Amino acid sequence: MKKFLILILIILMAPLIGGLYGIIHDQITYTISPEYYTKFKFYQFGLIDFETEAIFSNPRFEVSIVGFMATWWFGLLIGFILGLVGLIYKDHKQMFQVTIKALLITVIVAFLTGLIGLVYGKFYLYDTGVNWWLPDNLIDTENFIAVGSMHNFSYLGGLFGLIVGIIYSVKQKKKNTLQHHL
Repeated sequence: MKKFLILILIILMAPLIGGLYGIIHDQITYTISPEYYTKFKFYQFGLIDFETEAIFSNPRFEVSIVGFMATWWFGLLIGFILGLVGLIYKDHKQMFQVTIKALLITVIVAFLTGLIGLVYGKFYLYDTGVNWWLPDNLIDTENFIAVGSMHNFSYLGGLFGLIVGIIYSVKQKKKNTLQHHL
């Protein structure tokens, strides 16, 4: 019963952690390319009509909304999967500790992968060109592409991080089982 409650707690916490990740991530990328939001993301997430210029008195608040909306669901998915993997533990305390660490590992891997995407976008994609939709009135195309690349890589990093988190959980279980038998 306690493990089931821990699973529910993880499933409830993970979207909040995912959303917080999105908020921080998008604050960073807004700093690099405000146009990515004012000419794309604010429209994509329905914060403003497409025909209207995206001008907000405090755009960082809207950036936070976009960040949360873009990632909470991914956190839910990751939390659900890592929570299920955590059921391999007999003890609910170990399940919680290891699964939270696996979740944090996932976030770190996603962020680092996103940084790789930023560099890739800035120093490769900008030079070679992209087949994405780009607004006609872009002023800073280089940073727009770099930030778009960072966003794409971050989702990929979430998947890589999930795999690393699962491996971490399973290895911790094996390590704990081995120590228990010694």
